[in-house]
Amino acid sequence: MRKVAIYAALVASLAGVTGFSTPSRAETGQVAVVFTKGGFIVGVGGGEGVLLYRGHKYPFTVSGMSVGFTIGASTTKLVGRALNLRGPESIEGSYAVGGAGGAIAAGAGAVQLQNGNGVILQLSGPKVGAELSAAVGGVTIALKR
Repeated sequence: MRKVAIYAALVASLAGVTGFSTPSRAETGQVAVVFTKGGFIVGVGGGEGVLLYRGHKYPFTVSGMSVGFTIGASTTKLVGRALNLRGPESIEGSYAVGGAGGAIAAGAGAVQLQNGNGVILQLSGPKVGAELSAAVGGVTIALKR
């Protein structure tokens, strides 16, 4: 009888602990983006992408600007993941970018960005064109409505 009472108390305490914990609501989606950039000193770019989240496609636009040493033009096709999504709209916002890179004819690029909603984009893919940059800037993503 005493073992049953101890077992019941253990089960009750575990049920109480699990009742207080909440599962993480953040999810991961797949992202594909095509971004074209060009400029001299100030680089300006834009593009389009799509978020695949819970079996649905959410198209979005990407716009951005960088200030620093930028010469030339390039197109980058990026694919990857969007982490910490709390719904498709959480991908929207401004993402900070910093770094140096370049492409002549063809190259590869990889980037990790985070917005104010805590969404992290991990993207990589080929870069085509002739561009050399050492700039700091940002991109803004907005869902198409």
